[in-house]
Amino acid sequence: MLVFLFRFMSVFPLPVLHALGAGLGWLVYLASPSYRRRLRGNLALAGYENRLSAAIAESGKAIAELPFVWCAPQERVTRHVTMENWELVQRQLDSGKGIVFLTPHLGCFELTAQQVSLRVELTVMYRPPRKSALKPLVEDARARQHMHLAPATLAGVRMLVKALKGGQPVGVLPDQVPQEGEGVWAPFFGRDAYTMTLPAKLAQLGKADILLVYAERLPRGRGYAIRFVPFEGELAGTQTEQAATINRAMEQLIALCPSQYFWSYNRYKRPQGVDAPQAEVVQ
Repeated sequence: MLVFLFRFMSVFPLPVLHALGAGLGWLVYLASPSYRRRLRGNLALAGYENRLSAAIAESGKAIAELPFVWCAPQERVTRHVTMENWELVQRQLDSGKGIVFLTPHLGCFELTAQQVSLRVELTVMYRPPRKSALKPLVEDARARQHMHLAPATLAGVRMLVKALKGGQPVGVLPDQVPQEGEGVWAPFFGRDAYTMTLPAKLAQLGKADILLVYAERLPRGRGYAIRFVPFEGELAGTQTEQAATINRAMEQLIALCPSQYFWSYNRYKRPQGVDAPQAEVVQ
């Protein structure tokens, strides 16, 4: 039923889906106190309280656009996409070194890997959705063209390292909360967040460079602009220091279009089995 609904909605024009999504965002915001509290709290923590109205609408658009991104014909989706700074990617590919693409929950993050894989072989870290009804839909949508899915397991990490050593790019969502033993506590907008250590490990093991990428949602359903941004941090020191460096890079990227970050995501949750950060223990 869900697959049918998504395929049905995929025929709608993108401006219509985004208009419906803006309304959906406000409906969810008004109907759910917990959602409202987390959204407002995360925006305030990051200093973007003045973006509240836009963030509410953009969060709804992020849901309503999924039928289009996942189920519409690839040619139709691509017509709505412009890609900026691809020369940064091409230069790295020509050098024979791998690339670790870091894409936070910013803009239409589902679109970035899809569009990059149209130009080059790409392996992305994949965590199955919690709802089983979504699994076939998500997997079919993501396993397109030259995109390969690596499970969030040790075997999946080996796939990513192998791809990097072969000079191919890989993709990771660096602001996704990892499981016990897979992260460290590092500052994110001034508060400790359990942060994955995988991106830095991949770059080091695969002797690859990091490149940031996001897909900004353009106004009035005009499409998307995928932008590649150099990673200017230095991955030195401890795992905690490396994770903090990557978090700072994510903060700078989010500042480019803060209304489109996934502010309702529970970024500061403590995974089961993980001790609280030292600041909370002291308190």
